[in-house]
Order: sequence, then C-alpha cells, then structure tokens
Amino acid sequence: MTLTPVVAVLLAFILDETIAEPPVCLHPVAWFGRVVGACDRSWRYPRLTGVLIACVFPFTAAIVAGVTITFLSQIAPTENVVSIVFLGCVAGMWLFATTSRRMLLDVAHGVLDDIETDPGRARNSIRALVGRDTTNLSPAELRSGAVESAAENLADGLVAPLLAFMVAAQFSLSMAVAAAVWVKAVNTLDSMLGYPAKPHGTASARLDDLVMWLPARVSAVLLSIAAGDLTAPTRAARWVDAPPSPNSGWPMATLATILNVRLTKPGVYTLNLDADLPADERAKRSVRTVDRAALVAFGFAGVVTWF
Repeated sequence: MTLTPVVAVLLAFILDETIAEPPVCLHPVAWFGRVVGACDRSWRYPRLTGVLIACVFPFTAAIVAGVTITFLSQIAPTENVVSIVFLGCVAGMWLFATTSRRMLLDVAHGVLDDIETDPGRARNSIRALVGRDTTNLSPAELRSGAVESAAENLADGLVAPLLAFMVAAQFSLSMAVAAAVWVKAVNTLDSMLGYPAKPHGTASARLDDLVMWLPARVSAVLLSIAAGDLTAPTRAARWVDAPPSPNSGWPMATLATILNVRLTKPGVYTLNLDADLPADERAKRSVRTVDRAALVAFGFAGVVTWF
C-alpha cells in the first residue's frame, strides 16, 4: 500500500478547513443532485422506478469516480513521490467533495449566534439544517434542532464516506474513491427522495438505512472519545429508538447524554426527557464536541490508511 490514501485524507481535511465546500458550479454532488432532481416526479411504477434509481445512480457515480483514478494510475503509476502526490491529490479532491464538516458546523454556530440576537433570522437559517417547521419553535427548540443536526450530519456528512474510503483503501485507491462516492450518492438520494410522500424514494431510503447502520454507531463512539466519556453510547442506548430513523438516534442520543441536555423534534421524538433543553453555552459546547469528533475521524482515517 502506497501513501496515496494518506495524501488524499490530508488534502480532504485541508480543503475542508480552508474552503469548506467546492463552488456549486464545480461540485460533483451538486451535479448529481441535478440529475436526481430531474427524476423527482410522478412515475407510472414508482416503486420499481425507485429501485432502479437506488441501484443505478450511486453505482454510476462510483464507477465514474473510480475510473478517473484507475486511468490516472495507468499514466502515473505510484513509483515515485510526484506520482504519489498527484494521485493522492486527485483522490483527495474526490474525498473532499463527498465529505462535509466545516460548512455544516459553521451554519450551526451561526444559527446559535442568531438565536441570541435575531431569532427570526435563526428560524430561517436553521432550515438549511433541519426539515421541520421552524415558525413557532422557541429559542431552546431552535438550539435543540441545531445540535441534533450537527450530530446527525457528523454521521451522514463525514463519517460515512470517510469510513467507506478508509476500508476500501485497503484494496485500492480506485475502490476507496468509488466507495466514498457511492456512499455519498446513496445519502444524497435519501435526502432528496426519501420521504413518505415520494414512493419512488422508498428504495433509496431503505438503502440509506443499511449504509448508515455502521457509520451512525461509529459516530456515537467518536463523540464519546471527543468528550472523554467512553460510556456515553451505552447510557444513550435507551433513547436511540425514539427517532423514526433506525440510525440517527445513535449520534443524537449520545450527544444528549454527554452534555446532559434534552433534544426534541416536537411531535416526533424526545431524547433524554429528564434533562433541560440546551441553553446557549451548552448548545455551543455540543457543536464544539461534534467538531472534535470530526477531527478524530479525520485523524483515525489518516492513521488507518497509513498502514
């Protein structure tokens, strides 16, 4: 195994830290989203169409990404430092496109700041993070939404593609990039189509449930490491089934346990019922804990791909 996967992880982290997200016009996920959007309509056989979308779209995206690495590997074999850096940078740009840390956390911090100064703006800006009606949410419920989203996005936006890359890198760089892109594509399908009102998105939602099973639980462990509270996932297990999603409860409940706060989506679920909703400083501390867990994830991926 060469050092190219390590270079890829390092570059993905540097790009995330410095520019947060690629420009929309150059973002492969945005391109993929436009293709998915064109298929987000009524179909004569919605469930069958949904199965085809869930199978074909992520696979096609993964093949395109993997082939770019395979092709470049043929013309720049990893036998010297220049080739290692070149291939690592190309793979790192793909990995950067599939992961998201700083942008989502910046939005969460911005929402928490707005709650104290301009609650109306906070109700608008938090819609970039949550899918609930924010019109009548109290400041404490807005903080809860921001904290919940930060925890859930740790799993969806970072750990899932990073974990796929890390595991597949043990076989080849092409497989690593393809795996990360496939996971991101599955998650994108779920976020765009995976709603009860869209039967053509049912297959995408079920596939995402399977894909996210491990990353959600790994994210809970990363949060406990970041907080220095290694028993938090065990204590949080009593609440993980409260959300309708079979996976999102793990990082959210673990974070609620670590900070001893109540997190709630009104009318849907409540985590850690006996605690209070997060006050300003507790909410900001929660988001900082998520950020530390994300840094641990990057560090762990770098170490694993090194060997």
